[in-house]
Amino acid sequence: MSGNQIYRILSVALCLLLLGQAHAQSIGIPVPPLGDGPWIFDTAEQHKIRVSVVASDLSHPWAIAFLPDGDMLVTERPGRLRIIRDDVLDPHAINGLPEIRVEGNGGLQDIAIHPDFANNGLIYFTYIKLMQNGWGAPTLAVGRLESGALEDVRDLIVTEPYEGNSGLNGRVVFGADGRVYMSTGGRIDDVAQDLMSLRGKVLRIEDDGSIPFDNPFVNRNARPEIYTLGHRNTLGLMLHPLTGELWQHENGPNGGDEVNILAPGRNYGWPEVSFGRLYSGDRITEHPTREGFESPMLVWLPAIAASGMAVYTGDQFPAWKGNLFVGSLRQGGIPGTGHLQRIVFNENMDELRRESMLIELRQRIREVREGPDGLLYVLTDEDDGALLRIEPTP
Repeated sequence: MSGNQIYRILSVALCLLLLGQAHAQSIGIPVPPLGDGPWIFDTAEQHKIRVSVVASDLSHPWAIAFLPDGDMLVTERPGRLRIIRDDVLDPHAINGLPEIRVEGNGGLQDIAIHPDFANNGLIYFTYIKLMQNGWGAPTLAVGRLESGALEDVRDLIVTEPYEGNSGLNGRVVFGADGRVYMSTGGRIDDVAQDLMSLRGKVLRIEDDGSIPFDNPFVNRNARPEIYTLGHRNTLGLMLHPLTGELWQHENGPNGGDEVNILAPGRNYGWPEVSFGRLYSGDRITEHPTREGFESPMLVWLPAIAASGMAVYTGDQFPAWKGNLFVGSLRQGGIPGTGHLQRIVFNENMDELRRESMLIELRQRIREVREGPDGLLYVLTDEDDGALLRIEPTP
């Protein structure tokens, strides 16, 4: 081969490489600064709504908890717990958090208050615990909020550590039975099917960290904390306010985000079955359902990177009663397409229709919650994140 031929081949290869890099860099829609608002949007059934900024200058906020006195707690992924009083963000973070591994998608995550918080002041939160060699372990901890600081903080569940960031996520919620439920990510290999691993599961414990006697895998060759298995990356876990069921949603890889109604001891399939595809485009399984695995009640194709979940029960939006709201970090793998989705069900909990909302803002929606005032609150997962309030127009 002559020197000119080698030169031409290398030139073509370099051009193809540069074109590939340019194409990769061009994927996504530019996201302008959020701005000060407020904004008026039209919606399909409630029609005009007003969206306003309650608080800004939050760094990748992750979760909201409403306190009995009307204050709001907000977690920031870099490891800060903030409080909002009368729509004003306290500039000082709450002290007392443990050391947190903040890398990639890990950090401080979900938060829930004890049902008897007014008397015991207990707060439960999930975070990535810094382990040896810099590895991270999804962890559930509890502490008592007292005089603007967390006291007596202790870990209740520490899962297996992992070197990277895959599956480093966790939600926490109290069930109708008063038990504490924690989700763990299970994207790695087949840990979601391994009953000796806490990853890729929903776990169930008493509020003091002990194991309930009626957990489905007690006295079996399995971790007794396990309540359900076969989950990928759970970014939504809630107690349904009308039915008392536990609802969970998880991210598929490339399509296949799903909502599940949890039942003790059931297997929800990952990675044995999925409606999604690998990031290469290949199918995960030839058929998305199989006997022995629970089928999801709702699926997204393409994926919306589902995050946060709430069922509306208030009186401020009569047309939305009973609707499910789910945040989206991005749709179809395209950056800059985050939004809020509303799903309508019939009396048999069959899906009727979906609506994409707040698409004009192009924000990654990390969390959505109904406040005690009957309004909806959402968090934008950005470097300069914000707490937004959705209310009806006059």
